[in-house]
Order: sequence, then structure tokens, then C-alpha cells
Amino acid sequence: MIHTEPHRSHRTGWLRAAVLGANDGIVSTSSLILGVAAANTAHSDILLAGIAGLVAGAMSMAAGEYVSVSSQADTEHADLEIERKSLAEGYDAELEELADIYEARGLTPELARQVARQLMNNDALAAHARDDIGIAENNQARPLQAAFSSAATFTIGALLPLLVAWGSPRSLILPLVALFSLFFLALLGAVAARVGGAPVLKAAIRVTFWGTLAMVLTSAIGGMFGVVA
Repeated sequence: MIHTEPHRSHRTGWLRAAVLGANDGIVSTSSLILGVAAANTAHSDILLAGIAGLVAGAMSMAAGEYVSVSSQADTEHADLEIERKSLAEGYDAELEELADIYEARGLTPELARQVARQLMNNDALAAHARDDIGIAENNQARPLQAAFSSAATFTIGALLPLLVAWGSPRSLILPLVALFSLFFLALLGAVAARVGGAPVLKAAIRVTFWGTLAMVLTSAIGGMFGVVA
């Protein structure tokens, strides 16, 4: 019977983008709403600011992820071209290089060379991409996927405090948006930790702390502008 242990490292790519987008959506939109509300503005102005923050934030997340992941993809493609050229010009040297890598990991020189030869006979570029450069098929950079997923999760996260503000009377926007946003952040941290196999309480506290700090600071700034006005 083959025993397979459940591993979660393959989830780190999409999980990071999803958590980052949702967390930014909740924190930035709730902070914006609280800052504007603390300045004694009208209910409609608060909602307008929240909607504007949602749209701007989603586009910013999409553009930022696309640019950064595209840069990563460009670097990966450049490295692969270098490796492809090296294989064409010095196959035997690349074979020895791969064998040295396996030998450094604990294989005997004979076995390391045998493994390197078999893997290169199957797909030389893939073997070097994975074990020499560190590029695996399941973690290659995908700019469009990163952009869409970040924008989508940001929008979902931003909608939560925005809907609370929309359904709250003007006098209760500050406490309700703050409380619900902290709840959403704690829930996000707990779910992300659960999916990733990390400690749930630690993750919930961590994300809630930074969200609280952001909301307190923006509320204080909004309050100062409200007093001056």
C-alpha cells in the first residue's frame, strides 16, 4: 500500500494572491470608509468613496500583479533561453553539471550521473529548468492569471465593508464597518491558514492586528480633517 502524505506547498501561489487581494480589499476599503466617515461626510459621499476605492484598488492590484509577474516570467524565459543554448553547445558539460547537483544532494557519483542521463534523455531542458534553475511547471509565472485572481479577490474583499456601510445608518457606520471588517479579516486569516496548514489563531491575530492599525490611523486622519472643517 502506498502512503501519500497531504502536502500544501503546491497551493502557495494561488493562495498568496487570493489572500493578498482579499486582505487588501477589506483593509483599504474599510479604512477609506472609516476615514471619510470620521470627517463627518454624508452617507452618499462615504459610499461613493468606497466604490471609487474598490474600482481603483482592483485595477491597481491587477496592474501591479501583471507587471511584477510579467517581470518574473521574462526572467524565467531568459534563463530558459540561456539553458537551451548551453544544451545545444555543450550537452556533455550540462550533463556533468546536473550530475554534480544530484551528487551534492546525496547520490553517489555513479547514480547521480545515471539519473542525470536518464532525465536529460527524457527532457533535458525540463530537467535543468527544474533542478538547475529552480523553475518547475507548477510554479511558473502566469501574469494574466495573477492579475485576474488578484483583482477578483480584491473586489470580493472590498465589497464586504462596502455592503456593511451601505446597509448601516449614518450614525453607526463607524462602529459597524470597523467591527465587521475585523471579523472578515479574522475569518480570512483563519481560512487561509486552514487551507495552507498553518496555525489558525496566529494567522487570524496577525491579519487582524494590521487591519486594526490601518483603520485606526485613517480614522484619526479623517477625524482631524472633520475637526478642521
